[in-house]
Amino acid sequence: MTHQPTADVAAANGRVASTRRIRRPRVLLAMSTDVAPELFDQASVDRLVAAAAVDVDHVVDDFAAPDATAALHAAEILLTCWGAPEIDETVLAAAPRLRAVVHAAGSVRHLVTEACWQRGLLVTSAAWVNARPVAEYTVAMILLANKRILHVRDAYRRQRGTRPDLKSIYAGAGNYHRTVGIVGASRIGRRVLHLLHPHDLDLLLYDPFLTAAQATELGARLVGLDELCARSDVVSIHAPELPATRQLIDRGRLALLRDGATLINTSRGSLVDQDALTAEVSTGRIDAVIDVTEPEVLPADSPLYDLPNVLLTPHIAGSVGNELHRMAAAAVDEIERYAAGLPFAHPLSRADLEHSA
Repeated sequence: MTHQPTADVAAANGRVASTRRIRRPRVLLAMSTDVAPELFDQASVDRLVAAAAVDVDHVVDDFAAPDATAALHAAEILLTCWGAPEIDETVLAAAPRLRAVVHAAGSVRHLVTEACWQRGLLVTSAAWVNARPVAEYTVAMILLANKRILHVRDAYRRQRGTRPDLKSIYAGAGNYHRTVGIVGASRIGRRVLHLLHPHDLDLLLYDPFLTAAQATELGARLVGLDELCARSDVVSIHAPELPATRQLIDRGRLALLRDGATLINTSRGSLVDQDALTAEVSTGRIDAVIDVTEPEVLPADSPLYDLPNVLLTPHIAGSVGNELHRMAAAAVDEIERYAAGLPFAHPLSRADLEHSA
């Protein structure tokens, strides 16, 4: 099985390879048993087995299960992913040798508890890797939204067999100097801005923790959230899910969106007042690209499934399919660094979670 690492991953591999490995820490896989076979390709398995003492066939999704007790007691590193059980005080008491958590996915907020920080565990995640497909999805949707792709598709369907008159649809459409508003200079938000740089777009940015000079460095102009909503042709949400960001895009801000604007949400469903959004898109005044909802799976009778001006996807903007292998490779990179006595390349701290997902 071939493995083509990203430039970042390849560079990390090279650094670790040049350093003498000190020892092979014992690693326990903790995640959904359905996730593990999809996460690891053969190249990552081979590297993991070389770097650590690990049973790749033993995957724990319940730390209280009888088969988990001995493995947890011996584990120095937990390699986690989606479906990993919470690491609380009870788990830590059963894992006296545990020193690190390597999360082969994005947010660790649901996984790493305050007890982990108090214990002084080292924590790292592949959030930086998972940011890439989310940003790619987002940029694709921004460019297609400005081309009015949903409306063109429907016009062509209605007039199949003939070329539809697109003048009314394309009036003012296109990507030349359209205004795109990015909500949140998160890891993903910054990557979206970077990927948008080659295009002839005017970029606005809202982030309460950034200065105007920092926004300028990212290629955008810092504005208030209300101004961003009112001026943008596309608004894309990349803020973290925090109490302060719940329904950040509320009924009032949705009303500020100009006619024909598109709202894109690849962050978390809780950041948007979903009832207000449903009401707004039901009028046809604005469009929406929605990859995340609250609840995660909408009830079958939700209008969002069928509205022609809504593109609804089931939380697939992040890593899916073979993109999962990139997260596995990044996680193994960190374990190789740990085994070589090097610090994690992408460490997380308690403070990091105060303003991130």
